[in-house]
Amino acid sequence: MAKLRLRWSATGPDRARARWAALAPALILVLAVPVAAWWLVGDQSTVPVSMDPDYAFRPWRIGPVAARAAGLGSLAAGGVAAAVLIGVTLRGRLDVRWWAVLVPLLAAGSIAGAGWRVLTAGVIGANIGAGLVVMEGGPVVAGLLIWALAFSVHLSRSGGTGTPRAGQKSK
Repeated sequence: MAKLRLRWSATGPDRARARWAALAPALILVLAVPVAAWWLVGDQSTVPVSMDPDYAFRPWRIGPVAARAAGLGSLAAGGVAAAVLIGVTLRGRLDVRWWAVLVPLLAAGSIAGAGWRVLTAGVIGANIGAGLVVMEGGPVVAGLLIWALAFSVHLSRSGGTGTPRAGQKSK
């Protein structure tokens, strides 16, 4: 992910602190969303393990306690990160246009987390849902990632460092 453009008047350590004030929560949020989606969707298996189900991909061996801890931890980290990003944006230290990069990344993470649950579902016979996730979800995720990358490059090169004010034309 490209670096976020921030508006600040300070130099040196204050400038670095201001950059991390937006970049660190953005990274935490982007990494927490797929785990939260994976946990919230839950196991999609249609048969118990004792019946020797078929898998498109074998699920990782994660116990219920570890899964719950990962899910709750990612929800908590994502909530705090989102609150910090909203606060930084409202104070004008994060250009609002960067949300056009973050939101597609969050959507792609949600699709990936939920899709992983479908891909690892135990079924008898063919896992039709896995094929749909690959055929439909794959291109959507690829499109969202391409958009986020292209728009982040555009924002990085445009030189816009602050939030555009009402009536002001953006570059």
